[in-house]
Amino acid sequence: MYDVIIIGAGASGAAIARELSRYQGRFCVLEKEADICCGTSKANSGIVHAGFDAEEGSLMAKLNVEGNKMMEKLSKELDFSYQKNGSLVVCTNESEVEKLNELLERGKRNGVEGLQILDREELKALEPNISDEAVAALYAPTGGIVCPFGLTIAFAENAAQNGVEFCLDQEVKKIERWIAGGYRICTQDTMYETKVIVNAAGVYADVFHNMVSEKKIHITARKGEYFLLDKTAGGHVSHTVFTLPGKFGKGVLVTPTVHGNLLVGPTAMDIEEKEGTDTTAQGMEEIRKKAQRSVKEIPFRQVITGFAGLRAHEEGHEFIIKEVEDAPGFIDCAGIESPGLTSAPAIGRMAAELAKKILDLKENPAFCGARKGILNPAELTAKERNELIRKNPAYGRIVCRCEMISEGEILDAIHRPLGATTMDGIKRRTRAGMGRCQAGFCTPKTMEILERELKIRQEEITKNGAGSEMIVGRNKDGKI
Repeated sequence: MYDVIIIGAGASGAAIARELSRYQGRFCVLEKEADICCGTSKANSGIVHAGFDAEEGSLMAKLNVEGNKMMEKLSKELDFSYQKNGSLVVCTNESEVEKLNELLERGKRNGVEGLQILDREELKALEPNISDEAVAALYAPTGGIVCPFGLTIAFAENAAQNGVEFCLDQEVKKIERWIAGGYRICTQDTMYETKVIVNAAGVYADVFHNMVSEKKIHITARKGEYFLLDKTAGGHVSHTVFTLPGKFGKGVLVTPTVHGNLLVGPTAMDIEEKEGTDTTAQGMEEIRKKAQRSVKEIPFRQVITGFAGLRAHEEGHEFIIKEVEDAPGFIDCAGIESPGLTSAPAIGRMAAELAKKILDLKENPAFCGARKGILNPAELTAKERNELIRKNPAYGRIVCRCEMISEGEILDAIHRPLGATTMDGIKRRTRAGMGRCQAGFCTPKTMEILERELKIRQEEITKNGAGSEMIVGRNKDGKI
């Protein structure tokens, strides 16, 4: 019997797990994929929003600002990449300046600090590649960028270090109230019993809510497509550049990433398919056109990949974080769309507090809030790096030439808490395969390392779990 089971190992679920580990109890996270951070949390803009966009008085606005203020300290405690680079909302017509002033006033009421309107001259000084049509911008110095999978993995690893169990490849099929109190959760092969459930299942949160409550909710999968450009284009802008927000969100943005690339997107299209992460020629062309309204001369010839992610859009465009009225002990963490990543630290704290109150949880005196990420040799001096390689030659064997990732880093990714077992798991933890050649060079060597360290056959190695095997047969000579 668990005290709390969290459904979903994305940013919200992992943050909740970490906050719950501050208390004494038996806690578990169920995730249908082969790894953590395989849904919405792995495919988004990686933006730490300042908090001027959400409606005043909304839970979304409150948690956005709180999460923003928590991010820098957390990045140091949990050792993930974060930069406070500031953001700009650009308008290209004098008639739109009033909308910037509305965002400014809303942001002030939401508690966002340092907001100001910049004229064209000030804007051009900050961003030389701003569009020639830009006339003004709202500047938010508290805006930032973060590695979304780095953040999620850091939360999850720290939770695991503090005793939270993670059960992967466990797809929830059924939830039923248990006569003895609490709930039974049935996956494809296991039954779990728990006193409290936290539903942090992203685009599937409505499915699980509706299993236990007569008051139904509906989550729409809102697809967003992106371009990722090579690091040679990473300096094209230094701030996150937005267009004025519209009905479907904050519009197409142009932003540097914490790893030095340039990210452009997303589109916004509501779809029925909760796994619909395909990219389209139409979507990519839309990004090209809209992005150039705010930033000129974007070097699209430097695109190295495109991808799409899904936002969990709730019809009321509001976070739902509360105990369900007609399902005691069932806590929703639903409708977590943008600014969900920014809000994740505050969401984790709020949901954990709800569980604490229901169960009267006591503090865990052994809780440790610090976590050390994978060593990055590039951050060492030449002398330190040479000494590292002398002690462990694996750090001198480069596997991914584009990102200069060593075998030592890949070994760390495999053997640390919640270690990688798939190619995507290696990629998200180390960036091996994320460079210009998109894993064309490093795939065979990475597979050899996984085969050796996990003691499995190469035919068993997957990209991201069952059904995505990298090798599907042998050639006529019997070789893989």
